[in-house]
Amino acid sequence: MSEDAVLYAVDGPVATVTLNRPDKLNVINQAVVDGVTQSMKKAEADRAVSVVVLRGAGRSFCAGYDLAREYPEGDVDKSSALWWHDNFTRGLGFYLTIFDLKKPVIASVQGHAVGAGCWLTMVCDLTVCADTARFGEPEIRFSSSGSMVLMPWMMGIKRARELIYMGDQIDAETAKDIGLVNRIYPAAELEASTMRYARRLALMAPEALQRAKLAINRTMEEAGFKNALRAGVDVISAIYAEETSVVRDFRAAVAKDGLTTALRNRNALFKE
Repeated sequence: MSEDAVLYAVDGPVATVTLNRPDKLNVINQAVVDGVTQSMKKAEADRAVSVVVLRGAGRSFCAGYDLAREYPEGDVDKSSALWWHDNFTRGLGFYLTIFDLKKPVIASVQGHAVGAGCWLTMVCDLTVCADTARFGEPEIRFSSSGSMVLMPWMMGIKRARELIYMGDQIDAETAKDIGLVNRIYPAAELEASTMRYARRLALMAPEALQRAKLAINRTMEEAGFKNALRAGVDVISAIYAEETSVVRDFRAAVAKDGLTTALRNRNALFKE
């Protein structure tokens, strides 16, 4: 595990897994995937740990995938829908590592949880956040779409459609109202409040917590949760292999003005 990309600590019955790329807003690369996966396995194996907290260092929880990330295999063919399908299938396995963990996982969110960062919060059992947190899936604005179609499982279909179709971000209060968030705390108190919340949960018998999580997960699986995620991978993969006019224009803007400016200018088009 890369100790630079992900930190792991245990305090009594609570394990804390920290995304540790604060200068990059904790965007996900292979080191983060490996670090989170190994940390979750470590927490699973530690009988003294009852609850896991997943958090991000710095000013944001996670701003999605690292657009400059390297891929684990040698041959990369981003024009191939089959290549994207394999890539997203691996990504799905990463998120299901958290969903399938026997012990409950609490996402503690400050700043942005967008794209893959938003997906991370949704596969956690519970989510608490700072009152300044923002959530969303902006991929469609760049001719993409999240392959893990999680939002319909967390809120009503109409609201999920709007967020996925529009790529808008929502604030903490809205996220709580629609079921993405359990608790909201003042930003300055998030870390301490998260630990109090986690310790309260850890007072429960670990056997009961694990059985409760398993029962809920099994119910979701019987309703088709995992099949829906796999179907999302099947359907969405092709769009990533296609060079749409939006993709061509955005790449040209990145080459001309840089990624940060291109992102800002593209997002500015969607302001009401």
